[in-house]
Amino acid sequence: MTTSTSKSADPILRTPRLTLRRARQTDLDDLFAVFSDPRAMQYWSTLPHADRSVTQSRLDRMMAHDPLGYFIIDRDGQAIGCAGLYDTDEVGFILHPDHWRKGLVTEAMQAIIPHLFETHATDRLIADIDPRNAGSAATLHKLGFRETHRAARTYFIGGVWSDSAYFALPRPVPAD
Repeated sequence: MTTSTSKSADPILRTPRLTLRRARQTDLDDLFAVFSDPRAMQYWSTLPHADRSVTQSRLDRMMAHDPLGYFIIDRDGQAIGCAGLYDTDEVGFILHPDHWRKGLVTEAMQAIIPHLFETHATDRLIADIDPRNAGSAATLHKLGFRETHRAARTYFIGGVWSDSAYFALPRPVPAD
């Protein structure tokens, strides 16, 4: 993994298959393809986006996110998802289903997590997933997260309650 800096001093993280970068307006169509797909949104905290204006609002927030801790997952010039810091210490990720089961989120997060610990003053990173989301749970475990607890009826989406499983990853202890 390498890190480079653009003219605006935004970090760009590179992995063997991905470029992790700040969102830009030209990502709208690609992101709408992700956020409007019912498969990608099955365990998300909102319904699939019904039109581009909903995705545009999300994109506006992503472009304004500073300091950069939330990245577009770019593969071969296409935005195929996003990953990184959603809140003070909460991480998350979403990927278009055409790219599932290829290790891409794990690869992205293996670059993003060290960057977050280097640039953000947090003692740990946390994640909140729907316990039925076996793929995300497996990814979090691969990344070193451990489940800390569960809560019932935490999200009410489309008339249906879902639960939450919470995960945590402590800041690595510096080597002597």
